Amino acid sequence: MRRFLRKISRNSRSPEDGIFFEKLAKILGFDPKDLKYYRKAFTHRSSNKLDENGIPFNYERLEFLGDAMLGSVIAAHLYNEVPGGDEGYLTKMRSKIVSREHLNELGRDFNLVGFVESKVNSSQFGENIHGNLFEAFIGAIYLDRGYTYCEKFLRTKIIKQYVDIAQLEGKVISYKSLIIEWCQKEKMPFSFDFVEDNGIEGQKYFGVKLHIDHKVISKARATSKKKAEEKASQRAYFALQEKISKK
Repeated sequence: MRRFLRKISRNSRSPEDGIFFEKLAKILGFDPKDLKYYRKAFTHRSSNKLDENGIPFNYERLEFLGDAMLGSVIAAHLYNEVPGGDEGYLTKMRSKIVSREHLNELGRDFNLVGFVESKVNSSQFGENIHGNLFEAFIGAIYLDRGYTYCEKFLRTKIIKQYVDIAQLEGKVISYKSLIIEWCQKEKMPFSFDFVEDNGIEGQKYFGVKLHIDHKVISKARATSKKKAEEKASQRAYFALQEKISKK
């Protein structure tokens, strides 16, 4: 019966919607009901689309909703799976699972960028679009099928296949945070000193020196201060890894 109803539903759609439906169902593991939520989840701001009330829409509001849904399901999973974990541990583990790096990985693995409707070339998208689309996709699932189906998708497609608690325990999501925490614990002064330069062909770069205990521990250069700090912190971590690991 379900197959028969699905065939009727598929035949009532346009060929474009039919293809979109089949691709979504393959990723989801169940049939979507209302494609409009998923269309919105893959609509880039550059499309300048308006809804029936003349209000601009894109995936950003769904991204906000998906972030909240993802956080709640992951929090419940960690709470149940790690009964001995305190609040600090659970918070840190959740941060690792929903880190921008991890969400970008998920978005790439599902090739969600292939669904995007945009007026700009995909080569102009930043790296974080993969994670943003993944969050918007989760928001669309929630609006389309409710919490139960949203949780089902996250548990079967994400937690079961991507969340390894033992492996995540040793994963560093921010070398800068790790270095700062260590310096504060050891009561050692630290600072990031920046120098701007135009680099090659006018591209602005930020050079940084990381001082710890009044000594230059590492140097790095990147297109933003944040990236330069993280790169310098990573180099400092590997230079001081033996000392840090002993604490």
